Amino acid sequence: MVPLRDENPTELTPYITIGLIAVNVLVFFHELSLSPPQLETFFELYAVIPKELTASFSGYTIYQPVPESFTLITSQFLHGSFLHIIGNMLFLWIFGNNVEDQLGHVKYLVFYLSCGVLAALAQWYFSPYSIIPSLGASGAIAGVMGAYILKFPQAQVLTLIPLGFFFWTVRIPAVFFLGFWFIQQAFYGFSSLRVPANIGMENGGIAYWAHAGGFVFGVILGPLLGLLSPKPKNRW
Repeated sequence: MVPLRDENPTELTPYITIGLIAVNVLVFFHELSLSPPQLETFFELYAVIPKELTASFSGYTIYQPVPESFTLITSQFLHGSFLHIIGNMLFLWIFGNNVEDQLGHVKYLVFYLSCGVLAALAQWYFSPYSIIPSLGASGAIAGVMGAYILKFPQAQVLTLIPLGFFFWTVRIPAVFFLGFWFIQQAFYGFSSLRVPANIGMENGGIAYWAHAGGFVFGVILGPLLGLLSPKPKNRW
């Protein structure tokens, strides 16, 4: 099931959303230019490595060019595959432009990065000693989705549903589409707690707690930044 668009056209040109997508794509193309050993080193430097983050929080010095706490931001712009980045950027474009329109450019950027940081910390909390790099914009985008469901619960999301060789489109209210998505992530997150895994922060390659946590933080931070307030005329 893939959402295509919603029925709430944005009034403010979504410069930040466009910029975030552009940065993510540029970083991904840089990843493609690296050899496998170089890419591994790149991820080790800029992705979140829970064990190193735990050590830095405990006061131990991590001898690397990028402070481990800074990877909570840099990891948001890394992706592991074409499907990973395409899916994330699709959701960011669909839901991000309307949230940016409500918050304004500056608040939206602060909101997006904050949700990404808090989502990564939510996932880290459940696997603080993993040595597997964690990366992706999913947590930040989940925060955008949490804000969206709060502000536009009745917005109709045109959803593409594959049925074998055919595709069927249906309009689903955002509250049901995103609500189901959140429940699914939370369920998988709780299920992963019962299954020992050697893949650290991600069970099956998906950081369910980052998704669920980012969604919740989006619901919390959105109103604090004025999501539900009348839009000011000048949001710069």
